[in-house]
Amino acid sequence: MAYSPLLNAQSPYKPTWESLERYEIPEWFQDAKFGIYAHWGPVSSAFEGTDPDKYYRGWHGMIMYDDGKKVSLNGNGKPSNNYLHHAEKYGDPEQYGYKYIIEQFDPSGFDAEVWAELFAKSGAKFAGPVAMHHDNFAMWDSKATRWNSMNYGGIDPSAALKEAIENRGMRFMASFHHAFTWKYFGPAHAYGDIDPKDYDLYTNPHELDDDTPDKDFYKSWWAKLKEYIDTYQPDLIWFDWWLENMDEETRLKFLAYYYNQAEKWGKEVAVAYKESTFTTSTAVKDYERGRPNQPKSPAWLTDTSPGAWFYRPGAKFKSPNELVDILVDIVAKNGVMLLNVPPDPDGSIPSEMVDLLTDLGSWLEVNGEAIYGTRPWAVFGEGPTRLPEGGHKIEKLEISYTAEDIRYVKKSDQLVYAIVMDKPDGDIVLKTLSTDIGALNSKILEVSLVGSEEKLEWERNEKGLIIKKPAELPTGYAHCFKLTLEGYVENDIGGDVEDHID
Repeated sequence: MAYSPLLNAQSPYKPTWESLERYEIPEWFQDAKFGIYAHWGPVSSAFEGTDPDKYYRGWHGMIMYDDGKKVSLNGNGKPSNNYLHHAEKYGDPEQYGYKYIIEQFDPSGFDAEVWAELFAKSGAKFAGPVAMHHDNFAMWDSKATRWNSMNYGGIDPSAALKEAIENRGMRFMASFHHAFTWKYFGPAHAYGDIDPKDYDLYTNPHELDDDTPDKDFYKSWWAKLKEYIDTYQPDLIWFDWWLENMDEETRLKFLAYYYNQAEKWGKEVAVAYKESTFTTSTAVKDYERGRPNQPKSPAWLTDTSPGAWFYRPGAKFKSPNELVDILVDIVAKNGVMLLNVPPDPDGSIPSEMVDLLTDLGSWLEVNGEAIYGTRPWAVFGEGPTRLPEGGHKIEKLEISYTAEDIRYVKKSDQLVYAIVMDKPDGDIVLKTLSTDIGALNSKILEVSLVGSEEKLEWERNEKGLIIKKPAELPTGYAHCFKLTLEGYVENDIGGDVEDHID
């Protein structure tokens, strides 16, 4: 494998798996537990005016070309609802293609200070934009591509968000989805002739089923990513899928370059990936709308959204209770949650999301000590509600946690938290802490309820740790009980040698 000329031969990291396996996930990332990113860009406006009684697929810039004739992605010979909507709203995609949506981009409602203040209020410890989605549009003032938010919109959301986010003590992240651009705009080429001057947006012409990006694509992909790294110095770079289909040399070149740059900056950084793009010894594995059904090591990430990824009119969102339960389950299994916020087309954040994030932040303000900076305990949980399987997109399953579902985390060997996932109807029984089981080989010194001054009544026996139901609960969602332990103690040998000889 040829080394990139960008990499100094004396750099700590070389673009080889062996060299990159010396990487360690930063403590700040493992402590953070919760971050936010925002799917927003020109495509956010595409769904305005859709029929609420019809189904529209995501990836509008791809599906909008599916007329069922020139392009038939479903193979049923029928036009997609995305195509019908686009043709009615904008016109025939051959004349009014995706670049026309970009030309209509109106970010007049965007305010980085408002975004960052809300993210901080939500309890997030890192945040940032979707820097480039599948549509190849840069949400920054890019010199590597003319298709950027400064040329079309007059703003640099990445620069503004970086300043506003870091001023509030959060880490700055950015996500990149443009590996899939090669496939994303395949239908655009199949539908009609693309003007050659716009190949820098749509990629060079290629067949719909072509899975092999050309040299120009690789060059462009890297130029945008390198520019962003050098300009904005993000603490976390998150990748969407399909990067695993690009060649290994490119992937390794990126990791080595980013990690070496971070050392120059004096930063500890993280990279999140899907599928087989990297390995768990070189980066952070990500589960889309999913998570393992057991603890995993090293630390991992879930990216999820309370509703659709991008703006949809009349969108339905998860409740704060659901998000708290997902977060608690993730943290107990050694994970971190990255939550999407889908702004309105103009860049303002809808009131439903403001309320949701405010409620989530209120819960974390009380219970954050049982979330931030914790690590998995000997047992991650107990109770009747379990994921039947781990992996991507398991959140499609309807999962409702009960007061019998408990999740455990620890701050140290002397400090463990038991998080009850719903409001208890009576006394709380933590079966895992039974004197008969042996999961906890330590004396419990104190049991308290986080956010409450109430002195709790409790006992530990063969049935478990039994906590009398508190008179009042400080929050409306999951409830965190703090267990102060004596900790594990061993006797030193001590005394005369003869005392220990039979």
